[in-house]
Amino acid sequence: MTDIPDRRARRRAETREEILGLALDVMAEEGVAGLSLATVARRLGVRPPSLYRYFPSRGAVYDALFERGQREYLDAVRGPAGSRSPGLDALGASYEAGARWIMANPVLAQLLFWRPVPGFTPSPEAYAPALAIQDHFAGLIRAAVERGELHPDAAGDDGLALASSLIAGLVSQQLANQPDAGYEDGRFTRLVPRLPAVLAAVYPPR
Repeated sequence: MTDIPDRRARRRAETREEILGLALDVMAEEGVAGLSLATVARRLGVRPPSLYRYFPSRGAVYDALFERGQREYLDAVRGPAGSRSPGLDALGASYEAGARWIMANPVLAQLLFWRPVPGFTPSPEAYAPALAIQDHFAGLIRAAVERGELHPDAAGDDGLALASSLIAGLVSQQLANQPDAGYEDGRFTRLVPRLPAVLAAVYPPR
């Protein structure tokens, strides 16, 4: 008897994932703000009200996708940093891994970083991984300061904002101008490895 609730929970989780996958397909075709639950329901083969058993609103679908994307991005930027020297080397590896993830997931990346859906604000639960991402990069910059690679001001609010803007600017330019290019071939993404040096030029060590 105990296996029946487990099977139901598993089926429910699988259906939720299928809905999210279909939602991404629709967003890719119609624009991130063009998500239609009626279209998702039709592709799932159910009536629109049936979707509300899994997500109470369109905003809830966006929220689930936002959390999924932030967790995937967090895993991406954390992964290579552990095998690199703390500081600018690890920062460069995280920059590259994050840029590669964004290029491979442009629809999710728009939802995460460019606020294309008017009125959508992620829930605290969905936003929690984004805070962990900020902590990750702040930790790498603090490590670079401790190693004498950056001036201590780089770990301040302005320095952290600049470090975030550097990667966001390059990737935004890439997606806007060459969305179909690969990471290595992109006019802008191929500059990502230079970003730690740019940050060091602005905040040279003492």
